[in-house]
Amino acid sequence: MANATIPGYPRIGKNRELKKALEGYWSGKIGADELLTAAEDVRRAGWEAQAGAGLDLMPVNDFSLYDQVLDTTALVGNVPERYGWSGYVVDLDTYFAMARGRTGENDIAAMEMTKWFDTNYHYIVPEFHSGSTFSLATTKPFDEFREAHAAGAMAKPVLLGPITYLLLGKSQDEGFDRLSLLDRLLPVYAEVISNLAEHGAECIQIDEPILVQDLANGTLDALKKAYATLAEASGNATLIVQTYFDQVGDAYETLVNLPVDGIGLDFARGPENLELIAQHGFPQDKELVAGVVDGRNIWVNDLTRSFDTLEKLAGTIDPDRITVSTSCSLLHTPYDVDNEPDLDDEVKSWLAFAEQKLNEVVVLAKGLTQGRDAVADELASNRELLEGASQSERRHNPAVRNRLANLPDDVVERGQPAAERAKVQRERLNLPKLPTTTIGSFPQTGDVRAMRRKFEKGSISGEDYDEFIKAQIRQVIAHQEELGIDVLVHGEPERNDMVQYFGEQLEGFAFTRNGWVQSYGSRYVRPPVIFGDVSRPEPMTVKWAEYAQSLSDKPVKGMLTGPVTILNWSFARDDQPRSETCRQIALAMRDEVADLDAAGIRMIQIDEAALREGLPLRRDDWQGYLDWAVECFRITAAGSRPETQVHTHMCYSEFNDIFPAISALDADVISIENARSGLELLKAFKEQGYDKGIGPGVYDIHSPRIPPAEEIAENLRATLTVLDVDQVWVNPDCGLKTRRPEESTAALTNMVAAAKQVRESRESPTR
Repeated sequence: MANATIPGYPRIGKNRELKKALEGYWSGKIGADELLTAAEDVRRAGWEAQAGAGLDLMPVNDFSLYDQVLDTTALVGNVPERYGWSGYVVDLDTYFAMARGRTGENDIAAMEMTKWFDTNYHYIVPEFHSGSTFSLATTKPFDEFREAHAAGAMAKPVLLGPITYLLLGKSQDEGFDRLSLLDRLLPVYAEVISNLAEHGAECIQIDEPILVQDLANGTLDALKKAYATLAEASGNATLIVQTYFDQVGDAYETLVNLPVDGIGLDFARGPENLELIAQHGFPQDKELVAGVVDGRNIWVNDLTRSFDTLEKLAGTIDPDRITVSTSCSLLHTPYDVDNEPDLDDEVKSWLAFAEQKLNEVVVLAKGLTQGRDAVADELASNRELLEGASQSERRHNPAVRNRLANLPDDVVERGQPAAERAKVQRERLNLPKLPTTTIGSFPQTGDVRAMRRKFEKGSISGEDYDEFIKAQIRQVIAHQEELGIDVLVHGEPERNDMVQYFGEQLEGFAFTRNGWVQSYGSRYVRPPVIFGDVSRPEPMTVKWAEYAQSLSDKPVKGMLTGPVTILNWSFARDDQPRSETCRQIALAMRDEVADLDAAGIRMIQIDEAALREGLPLRRDDWQGYLDWAVECFRITAAGSRPETQVHTHMCYSEFNDIFPAISALDADVISIENARSGLELLKAFKEQGYDKGIGPGVYDIHSPRIPPAEEIAENLRATLTVLDVDQVWVNPDCGLKTRRPEESTAALTNMVAAAKQVRESRESPTR
């Protein structure tokens, strides 16, 4: 019989219980015991949901208090020396210090954070050097397996694989090969697997998603070496090597011939995996975990198409050796569409969240076991639903499609080259060297959130809400004036989220009340749902930008989210190419840029934090994506005149390998995350001849730590050894929304003092 499973399940709690417990623990309101009890409750609820749906195997150790990669760092005792770890068991204080930094007497910065493959999830980057050693330093996998077993779950422990762990990390020694550490790392993995088998684990899933990317020489040899060792340690337990997010390409033959018991492949985002099996075959002594239900979107699955894939697989592989699964962990989807009272019935019927995907997996497994006739009613109902969705008038707007079909040839042009624009902008803005600014948002207090909820519920009038927002803007503008910041922002008190705020004012979007997914730690987001053609009925930000600018003689930036980020941070429709949806969004945002420009806003920031995130995992696929992504940004920015300075912001991404595309955006100023990255990223800008403005983040807003002014000044001086002083802007590495007011005030005070110190210092290069 075909089994049903998933690689992982959401871990934040259906009502965000984990967020509340984490933030309570960090603030000192609850203790460790209460935090761990809340975590246990979240895990148990997940197993109960999976059991109730009829899954045969349920993942355990897919839960994390912060991040699964950080969990692996703790598991193998790879704690950087600066955290002062005792070297035995990684305690909560050390664990969270690596994730968030530490303030007070033992002040220390957090580890670097970056995006998990091409998702909006962030992971804590492991650090390696030639002297790195490893040891088993936590009992978490064993504890959670025992817990699941006691709860009656058919438990499948999940581990991040050793090859992926090493390759996702960063070397602290120049030129150091991280895979050279494999011999030191494998004994710890072998110990973990052996212990799990001894504890009664019948199946162990080891995630190696790195195999869907282009692999360097030596990686496949390391893979063979690793799994020869791990297979020997597994005893009677079944080992499954799980991949996801794309096809495995050249790694296929090595992968399927590893001495393991099963292979997990993604057939939703990697349909080429089906061709690889047809071309090369599949070992008859192995199990295939077939990811035929997309684990990263929220649309009802096409059950007929998935079943067709399973039948094709069954032509090569004994159906009894096929396990039906989602394509990846359901970490990237909300919990339950039935918990969405605000969605209208038509759009709601098109959606499937985590709990609905469990049911889809079980139906497909039943069909594979009993035959298509056994699920004929489910297939027919699903087909009728999908046909109705494709024909719905709500998904198609002829005016939007006509505008796209008739774009002028110069739709992406700003009117003047960047160097000429820079001259007129300098005259218009009259800023000092090393101008200071922020990325956009200021801390949103409980009062702001409470007032927004009252407005949304209709308990206060629109007029009262507007007066409240005006008061918040006045306060933020005055605060920045007092701090001495050169270029101001209005603080975004009216915005719930940098994508949701715009989506709520655009046609073609729907929104959830409880559709939370994890971004990092306790930071959760509710991605909008793009279900139809996108357009802008009326201006979205002009009123607040004009009001903010009226309060100061200094420039106040107009703040927008760019079309690529809106697309990548939404659940985008799956019935047309993503590029088509992005162009629709670009035209809507272009209209907003034009209105801000006409209103006299001298700077407009178009954030593209997620541009790099959307890059395909295979290098051969990059250029097609970058071409339309850059085009969409330029369509939006070209709504402004040359004398209006266009900024953009990007965070937590490796830009070195897509530098030509970053330059092609033709933004006048780009601000980037750099606080956890040293000079590595900036050197690429210098070496490749970038001649526009750059604002490298001088401090990390994702940590509560407040960097001293001298530390920021030193970072700034280091920056000026790489970049020209006339290029450099001084800013935090991201928006301040999630920080407490006292934290942002102290950090910004130090930032302005550091900029002033370096600006006036004779040591500041002026080459």
